[in-house]
Amino acid sequence: MKLILTLIGRDSWSRPVYESDGQLYVDTDPCKDSAPHICTKNNNAFDGEPLDPVSADIEFVPGRDTWD
Repeated sequence: MKLILTLIGRDSWSRPVYESDGQLYVDTDPCKDSAPHICTKNNNAFDGEPLDPVSADIEFVPGRDTWD
C-alpha cells in the first residue's frame, strides 16, 4: 500500500512535516543524500516529537522537502 504524504510545513526543529488522512508525519533525516526516515508525530501534534517509524512505499506531494 502506498502512503501519500502532503507537505504542510516545517516544525520547530525545521524538519518537514507531512499529512496523510489526518495523521501527521515527520522526516527525521531530511538530507537530500539520505533516504527519508519517516515517523509519526507524538499526539499527532505539529511540533510533537517523532514517535513510531513508518515502513511503507511513500509518495511525497509535491515532492520531498530536504535541508539541502
